[in-house]
Amino acid sequence: MKKVVLSMLLIGAATYANAQKSEVSKAKNTWALASLPSAKTLDETLKSLEDGLKTTDNAIANEKSKDMPEAWSYRALFASRISFVDSLNIANAVAKDKIAEEAIAKAKELDTKGGEKENIKEAEQTLSNALRNRAIFAYNKKDFKSALQFFNELTVKNPQDTSTFVNAGVTAKQINDYPEMVKNFKKAIDLGSKDSESLYSEIISTEFSQVKDTVAGTALLEAALAKYPENSYFSGMQTDLYIKQGNVAKAQESLAKLIAKDGKNASYQYAMGDTYYKQALDLQGKRNKIDPKKKKEFDDVTAKMKGFIDQALPYYKKAYELDPKMVSALENLKVIYAFKDDKVNYEATKKLLDAQNGTPAAAPKK
Repeated sequence: MKKVVLSMLLIGAATYANAQKSEVSKAKNTWALASLPSAKTLDETLKSLEDGLKTTDNAIANEKSKDMPEAWSYRALFASRISFVDSLNIANAVAKDKIAEEAIAKAKELDTKGGEKENIKEAEQTLSNALRNRAIFAYNKKDFKSALQFFNELTVKNPQDTSTFVNAGVTAKQINDYPEMVKNFKKAIDLGSKDSESLYSEIISTEFSQVKDTVAGTALLEAALAKYPENSYFSGMQTDLYIKQGNVAKAQESLAKLIAKDGKNASYQYAMGDTYYKQALDLQGKRNKIDPKKKKEFDDVTAKMKGFIDQALPYYKKAYELDPKMVSALENLKVIYAFKDDKVNYEATKKLLDAQNGTPAAAPKK
């Protein structure tokens, strides 16, 4: 009698274990069907996937099958697919993200022989695609805050994907989160983005104009010039920075290089003229404070002023020659000719300025 009872118990245990394994088989079959092309509606597709996920609930709940890597890999497949498909219910999609991530981690732990490697890889890719779609969907709805959150999550999952960091940076810019924008663009540059040159332009401009961090902006500018020494935009910005800092020698050195590369750029010619002209203006301010009795000191300063003005003159003339609409060059030339008491060139320049400004010419004297 005992043998009969024991046999019955063994048969019962085997049946129970097979029943749990059948849940894994059912999950596999459901997944196979779900993977086939069909004309199902979104609701029908989601119901099929949710049913498949429930079969894995039973499999991982049982002692006999909870350590089967297939139970967890198929759980990851179902959960990640639901996350990808359910674009209308973000809360449900996010909840399935968590299930899929836990299932992927467990499957990797249990799959010592690598039998579920492909399924795990597919689930990871589907989860990544789901997050990317969610970010793009939020961006297109102009929900930039949510989009940025999703793109940032995606950068964690795909830390080598430059496009994801660029997308995060672009999204951050939409909500004026400039530090976040700079952080993501810098990461894309560090990873070797093909758009590094334009990304440098964006973050350098942002550091100076929006973040107001001259130190950080200068460091980025130097890095950009080291990588793209032929970029005239970066060189021009560096020149502007030197001028603002009062570092005339550095500004002239930088401008000389720019003019050597592009001698027909009127802005470079004008800027070089400015480096001399502004020094003359500074000396004029000092000269105005000199005691009239100190004639020698006054004359020495005047001589230096004339020297700077003479150096500025050809650059302003070249700037106007290259760009006849550059009124600022004409205005400075007019002042210079007045200072030099050059009546002929002063009147000629004044006539050109009047024409630019729409001022009618003076009537001839009788």
